[in-house]
Amino acid sequence: MYPIRRAVRADGETVRQNSFPPGEAAGEYLTFPLLERGGVAKHLFTTRLGGVSSGPLASMNLGFSRGDDPECVLENYRRIGRVLGVSPEKMVLSHQTHTTRIRRVEAQDAGMGIVRPSDDSDIDGLVTDVPGIALVTSYADCVPLYFVDPVRRVIGLAHSGWRGTVERMGAHMVERLNREFGCEPGDLLAAIGPSICQDCYEVSEDVAERFLEEFGEDAAEGGVLQRAVDESGYRGGTSGKYRRLTEPGAAPGKYQLDLWRANLFVLLGAGIKREHIAVTDVCTCHNPQYLFSHRASHGKRGNLCAFLMLRET
Repeated sequence: MYPIRRAVRADGETVRQNSFPPGEAAGEYLTFPLLERGGVAKHLFTTRLGGVSSGPLASMNLGFSRGDDPECVLENYRRIGRVLGVSPEKMVLSHQTHTTRIRRVEAQDAGMGIVRPSDDSDIDGLVTDVPGIALVTSYADCVPLYFVDPVRRVIGLAHSGWRGTVERMGAHMVERLNREFGCEPGDLLAAIGPSICQDCYEVSEDVAERFLEEFGEDAAEGGVLQRAVDESGYRGGTSGKYRRLTEPGAAPGKYQLDLWRANLFVLLGAGIKREHIAVTDVCTCHNPQYLFSHRASHGKRGNLCAFLMLRET
């Protein structure tokens, strides 16, 4: 296994490294053991390993808009599909623009965004109750949010950058799952996926102020959600030294922002139980040879993807 750098957590490693099956290329992917409870869903988060792309996109690039040969990208989807047991024709890729818009995926949407053009845009969240269709969202530092309801057999997958996080994308997903399918927040299993950590994520003062305005009471010392986060053993970054949502950065007017903590606030506030939430311990920016990172590469990178699908019974 590739020696990745992880955050130190009181509750141990939350993300599992996995190798491609025998007979496939030498590749790796990441999973959350929490999401496997109930056995209703398959999921993974890709790494850079195991694909056919080259140069700064090497090797498992899954972005069609990164200047790669489309056939290389499609072959990369085929390889991930063989790991999941699904073809690209049964995948649906979102068209993300940092919104909180969510689309319900139906059987007729299969292949959209991968083997045929998307008929929708500005979509950062996908939900479905259709087995056998893989929801796909793409990343290179932003936060993947996974949702599994093992009771009603419903799933959701969302992209949450800083804009989506401050606008509480995770809460929008919980509300949509409840409204469309009757999912109860207390039944949901959720994961905050590999993304940029607080040690690496420097933002401007105006962005930090937006987060403090939105999460002020939650983030305050002694606040209900802050206590729940601290008591769970969570620490931000890979150093584990941060305890607040924002911390002063190295330069005046700059702040280190903890998107993992902010999304944990969002999911807890939406009614998901703390013991039903897995928070990543893997930072994209700290592992640029293993995971694509926009910040670490100064934009010269491919796309990672999160995959989530209901098992067919």
